[in-house]
Amino acid sequence: MSCPINSKAELAKLSPEKAEELDVYLTSLPLTDDRERNRGFLIQSLHKAQEIFTYLPSVVQVHVANRLGLHLAEVYGVISFYSYFTDKPVGRYKINICTGTACFVKGADKLVEEFQRYLGIKLGETGTDGKFSLTGLRCVGACSMAPVVMVNDRVYGNVTTKMVPEIISDCK
Repeated sequence: MSCPINSKAELAKLSPEKAEELDVYLTSLPLTDDRERNRGFLIQSLHKAQEIFTYLPSVVQVHVANRLGLHLAEVYGVISFYSYFTDKPVGRYKINICTGTACFVKGADKLVEEFQRYLGIKLGETGTDGKFSLTGLRCVGACSMAPVVMVNDRVYGNVTTKMVPEIISDCK
């Protein structure tokens, strides 16, 4: 069922403080020996783990699987299905460009090109300095402000290519 490694020790090698924070959270859950019941806590546990670590490296996945009594494949299946989750490091500033219909019609493709040019990275990449990640989203739900760019939790509306340097500057 769970992976036969000491995931707590491996997780502590990554960051003792973050490992402790995740364990405190997982301990607060009403987990039982019932895998089916514990599976109900999987998504929220992964959200918390990603909030703490910023991404879900394999050691975090193994630890969550072990604590919930689930197979690693079940955990990875959720991570790989939902686009919110990532198993790759992300930059300090995650720039998401909405590429949904309204945003695309209003020039999201030009914004993608300008951010790529300005940051020197492609969509789906993180810069070598770890400062910026550039991704696309299908819809932010703010169509009246199209095109929309999100930097972490901040939303920029009616974005033009001329605003790209200003948005990057806000991150510094």
